[in-house]
Amino acid sequence: MSRSAASAADRHAWAEPGVENLGDGVYRIPLPLPRDPLRAVNVFALTDRDGVDLIDAGMALAEARDRLSAALREIGSDLGEIRNFFVTHAHRDHYTLAVELRRTERSAIALGEQEQANLRAYRDIAAGRERSFVAEMLRMGAVELLARLGALARNRPGTAEWEDPDRWLADGTDLALPSRTLRVIHTPGHTRGHVVFHDAAARVLFAGDHVLPHITPTLGYEPAANRMALRDYLSSLALILALPDARLLPAHGPVQDSTHSRVRAILAHHETRLTETCEAVRSGAATVYEVANAIVWTRARRSFTDLDLINQVLATGETSAHLEVLVTRGQLTRHSSGEGADLYSLGGDCGAA
Repeated sequence: MSRSAASAADRHAWAEPGVENLGDGVYRIPLPLPRDPLRAVNVFALTDRDGVDLIDAGMALAEARDRLSAALREIGSDLGEIRNFFVTHAHRDHYTLAVELRRTERSAIALGEQEQANLRAYRDIAAGRERSFVAEMLRMGAVELLARLGALARNRPGTAEWEDPDRWLADGTDLALPSRTLRVIHTPGHTRGHVVFHDAAARVLFAGDHVLPHITPTLGYEPAANRMALRDYLSSLALILALPDARLLPAHGPVQDSTHSRVRAILAHHETRLTETCEAVRSGAATVYEVANAIVWTRARRSFTDLDLINQVLATGETSAHLEVLVTRGQLTRHSSGEGADLYSLGGDCGAA
């Protein structure tokens, strides 16, 4: 195996099936995401002698359910002993297996209260009633992507995947479990209702998709559109820096010793991306879609056209989020084309604010 191949294998070792004992009754269980570049989602089991609580749940797939069942047996538990799913946000890979298991087991689901808008929007999309995504794509000047996305609509999840949780979690709620207390912290950005769970006594942060060790989470990709997703995300990252540093337990990727060090790296990345975005407008790109095409993507610095369709959609949404922050900073101005698309033009210096 070449050095680069070995490095790639090591990078994805966290996604391999199994159970990682993190100590103090906490276990990391990666559940599969077939055909997804993310490869897996981490579910964290918090165990005590009376049962188990899970942070996030995985996607409603037979393979994921079987993998979770086997992992729980390995640590002396089973699906019937799950008391709670504490879910960081309502994306399919975090939420839908909890909904499926609740139908046959005794578990309860808890979700951040600001995700209510997204669950309503998911149900509307599944029922064919929602048109906001089309409007958003037109606003971003991405007509070409819309045409290519039509075939994927047949594979959208059904309304049953988006049932409401048993409990809506407010920011600042303390969850008193038999073995620990978790503080619910609202961290909008990746989604408007994303929450993290902070175990202050153990100095651990169950971070969901808010802070990831190898990648940055998508922004602007949720059914209840949030034009200011990046502004919210940057504020949420600053909120995490205001807490004592903690061990990072992310939804995708390996456990890390320091949350703060990764947050600082993500903040630096977004400042670089904001400068690149502004420079693309300076060079003549005007719509969100044009700007997305003008900048490079991923750690490999790939062109927009080299991305697959779904990642082009994600890149376009993230570009929109960056453009809006530049507008709020006075570095760009925004106006309508008269045909529904937003147009951006230079309003100031492209240097960091």
